[in-house]
Amino acid sequence: MYELKFDENECLSCVTCDCLTRCQYMDIDKDTAKTEMSKIFNGEDSFVLHDCRTCYACEEYCKMGNHPFYLIVERQEEMDIPPRPRPLIKRSVGIGIPFRGEPEIKEVKEPVLSMGTFAPLTNDLIQGKLFQGVSLISTDPRTMFHFFCQLMYLHDARTSVIKERLPKTIETIARYNVKEVIFFHDECYGTFTSYAPAVGIEVPFKPIHFFEYLYNRLKELRDEIKPLNLKVAYQRPCSSRLSSDKLHLVDDIFNLIGVEHVKREYVGENALCCGGTILGQRKEGSRQLAADVQRRNIEDMINAGAELCVFNCPACWDTLAELVAQRGIRPIYMSDLCRLAIGEKPAGWR
Repeated sequence: MYELKFDENECLSCVTCDCLTRCQYMDIDKDTAKTEMSKIFNGEDSFVLHDCRTCYACEEYCKMGNHPFYLIVERQEEMDIPPRPRPLIKRSVGIGIPFRGEPEIKEVKEPVLSMGTFAPLTNDLIQGKLFQGVSLISTDPRTMFHFFCQLMYLHDARTSVIKERLPKTIETIARYNVKEVIFFHDECYGTFTSYAPAVGIEVPFKPIHFFEYLYNRLKELRDEIKPLNLKVAYQRPCSSRLSSDKLHLVDDIFNLIGVEHVKREYVGENALCCGGTILGQRKEGSRQLAADVQRRNIEDMINAGAELCVFNCPACWDTLAELVAQRGIRPIYMSDLCRLAIGEKPAGWR
């Protein structure tokens, strides 16, 4: 029913072939990139389908807006080339099924914030003046999977699962009758602004990026901001590749609250992922590759003089927070960093 919009002629007319030539995990020249993308489009086997680390980056590198990563993942599923061990994929897909009854749909006032499946973090991260007046949905752990965007199954090459479940998620959110919805996680935001349009799924509300909300709220509280005068690094999550037009908000927020975004090699389009998905693939050499990516990433932060590492993705936090702390860099969520700037101390902060 839902089909990916991909134009082979547009793809092959690309001069740079950045989608594959810039890949951080495969060494591919332009001629090879054209050959392999043509194979993938035509349903033929390609080493790209076997070696892809599902880091999302080619979605950002493609300046044609032609969704190479979505195509790669669809072909992986069609040709039965799983990026991860089958038992892990089966378990992952089983966990994300909407279950345990229908969520209570109550009347809410905008602004509305969806935590997706990160409802358990609400009591820690969504606190204080920044969130006064915000209506929260998806806060009940028993029904939070009804709000699950399902996009994580791109890492499992299971686009069929996303296409089956995502319309139900959209239907559930739409029952709140709101015009705009703030999404805490980059993957959720990218689901509704990138993936859904790419496959023809209608979204009846306007998605708002969490950082856009934070920035606008901080501007309202500008008089209460006291510059933090800290040097910070930002751990960019893989799913933010789907919303590169919002990446500027990181620096917008940092400038507003008086922190220095240190100059690094692995930043922006050159950012390194946390390594979690590489480890999860369990392929030969995955453990060593993930360790190398994490080492280069953290050493880059250290060499740049970062005092804090700023996260927004809980998966990145779970993978990297302890590792950066061991190297003397304090991990902190973006919302907690913003709270510090207006004089609020997050739980456990000294």
